[in-house]
Amino acid sequence: MPHQKHTKLTRPFSGQYGRYELAIIGTPCGHIKHLAYAIVQALKNTFKVAYLDADHQGDDELVLPSALAHGADILYTDKIDFHRWESRSEMNAFQWRPLLNEQDLVLINGNHFKGANQLVFIDKKKEKSLERKLDRLTNIKAFILQEGEEDIFPFLKKHITNWSSIPIFSIKKTDEILQFVRQELQTQVASINSLILAGGKSQRMGEDKSKLEYYGKPQYLYLKALLEPYCENVFLSARAEQDYDDITVIDDQFIGLGPYGGILSAFRKYPNKAWLVVACDLPLLTVDAIKQLVEERDPSKIATAFYNPATDFPEPLITLWEPKSYIPLLQYLGQGYSCPRKVLINSDIQLITIGEKSQLLNANTPDDRKKVLDKIDEIF
Repeated sequence: MPHQKHTKLTRPFSGQYGRYELAIIGTPCGHIKHLAYAIVQALKNTFKVAYLDADHQGDDELVLPSALAHGADILYTDKIDFHRWESRSEMNAFQWRPLLNEQDLVLINGNHFKGANQLVFIDKKKEKSLERKLDRLTNIKAFILQEGEEDIFPFLKKHITNWSSIPIFSIKKTDEILQFVRQELQTQVASINSLILAGGKSQRMGEDKSKLEYYGKPQYLYLKALLEPYCENVFLSARAEQDYDDITVIDDQFIGLGPYGGILSAFRKYPNKAWLVVACDLPLLTVDAIKQLVEERDPSKIATAFYNPATDFPEPLITLWEPKSYIPLLQYLGQGYSCPRKVLINSDIQLITIGEKSQLLNANTPDDRKKVLDKIDEIF
């Protein structure tokens, strides 16, 4: 086997700046800004959208804020209605991606910056400029005909082999462009995998909680049956020495971090999936709760979680974590925190109320188990 210097990891989807980005190129910057603002306005109630542009004033008009002029590297200003962050240091892709990680769309002035995907204007005013920037046209999503234009340029047809299959819109029909971008973002919503957390040592229960039977089968198989209709795949998070049948196991790669390590291990393996995480010790959980969590999911947040009235906090162990939560989870770990609840409390999440709060009951001890079994007998 050839030597491999670095561990081979599955990388999250991303461009130069964000998880999904569209560079608008090929027309004067004012027209780019006009379309970008229209897209932002149309999507603001459903998606988080960022816009990247360059400063178009001349260098002789540029006056540095006082802190930067005196040598500060970063200047933050609370502008009451918004927050301004200014920096002397140029940022690279590895710094941009965490900063814009939670944005569903990053719109980019493609005249100044490259973007992973492009909306290309056909505009005589910028024809020569566009021809000089063919290296930026790597994944064109659509052409936009500026007023008076009827066809894409011959040099584009020569350069882009699949040009005839790319949608063409007229700038006069902005609504069609906005609908196209909206549909593009819908296709970016991640499909769902499920993760049953079973890596704990069950010390208080005295036996493996994931294999206890409440409904005539091991609890992990009961949960698997609940989750399967709502997910692409159901996995189980466990320690390497644990043994399970009839389910695919993701071994914990972050040893000693409890549930946090199980969640990170799942994202490490499949970083572009959303993860519906369920602890194995929730024996009163029903299909109604799973269905509610999926139906009330908000992919623009980092997670969708139930409010737990017993703790007055979000419940992290029956939560739908979006792919964009992977970076914050790692960042919290880097700051010395391994509590998924802390991540939820301090993040932009969709918090919902469960239909029957007893479903959030953890059965951690033999007494807990007896109470659960008594309640199940009452129900059935």
